[in-house]
Amino acid sequence: MTPRAVLIAMLLTASACGRTLDTETNRAPTAMQAAPAAISARPASPPDALPAPPPAAAAPDAPRQNYVKTRSMMGTIISITVDGVPDEKAAPAVEAALDEMERLEKVLSEWIPESEISQVNASAGDHAIHVGADTMAVIKAGVDVSRWSHGAFDLSWAVLRGMYRFQPGEEQIPDMKELRKLLPLIDYRKIVIDEAAGTVMLAKKGMAIGTGGIAKGYALDRASAVLNAAGIQNFMLFGGGQVQVQGTRGGRPWRVGIQHPRADDYFGFVEASSGSISTSGDYEHAFIRNGRRWHHIIDTDTGLPVAHTSSVTLIADSGVYADGLSTAVFVLGAKRALAMLDSAPGHPEAVIVDSDMHLHVSPSMKDKLVMRMVLQDGKLPPGTQP
Repeated sequence: MTPRAVLIAMLLTASACGRTLDTETNRAPTAMQAAPAAISARPASPPDALPAPPPAAAAPDAPRQNYVKTRSMMGTIISITVDGVPDEKAAPAVEAALDEMERLEKVLSEWIPESEISQVNASAGDHAIHVGADTMAVIKAGVDVSRWSHGAFDLSWAVLRGMYRFQPGEEQIPDMKELRKLLPLIDYRKIVIDEAAGTVMLAKKGMAIGTGGIAKGYALDRASAVLNAAGIQNFMLFGGGQVQVQGTRGGRPWRVGIQHPRADDYFGFVEASSGSISTSGDYEHAFIRNGRRWHHIIDTDTGLPVAHTSSVTLIADSGVYADGLSTAVFVLGAKRALAMLDSAPGHPEAVIVDSDMHLHVSPSMKDKLVMRMVLQDGKLPPGTQP
């Protein structure tokens, strides 16, 4: 059976993180393993965004002409940076973009009982629910990624919610016997979409879809559209492990840092003038127990964390696809993932760090990746963390 997996940054109880939406075709080329000669370290200014905290300060060569606004929502801090626009123009556009993301959280969050997603889940195995255009778009995109990856990302993962806990001091590993009883309920093929009627139904009682691996990306897409409608052309949106960029900062591409999975530092960054950059890592929600790393990206065929990948940074044209695809790539592993991406619409690009710290880079990503660390036999230098 092909592995199916799901981003379960949300496999926490509703009381612990009830407001969050979160933190991701069959050719088989050999995975490209980056070598020092192919991707060399070179001096680099700091990136504009790192994978975890809000965006870093501007690089020395970038003039300070930025309007920056942050707001807490979707279980993270959303930050919008606009370049080269007077504050009086940037401020209302940014406020409108943040308002749009807040609106979408109320529609798409399975933590809110009145949301359309919650209504679909509550009616599983019984009847279809009429949903609006936003919910339909997110569910369709989630099914797309599920299909492209043969279930490596599965939108119907949410039956596992609460089985794992990752909060410091409250770590929990589920009873595997009980967890495996739930695995047959995870099957994206049983999400029934009727676009003509505008309805969605889960075919089996007990099924549940979870928007944690995809809805934030959709919200970033909508926020970008709001900025564009206001005439804003150069901006970066930052939210947890996902960054959306358009245009330039100080006349050069935006820079997004990629964290070393085993060190409090970034090993490089990608440069981009368009698209959405999503990172999935085994260090984001994780703990070590009995010598094993337990983290939030789960192979739902086994109920266990994926062991062969440490991090994935993926660039796609839109946020809704980048979010889900980064999870799918993590689960598939480098060779299978690069084959999937080569056949996926839009040809998304990825930087993959496997469990041995080998770096794998999709061909067109090499031009966007700037290394800060020198590879050793194709591997990142050892980190300082287990």
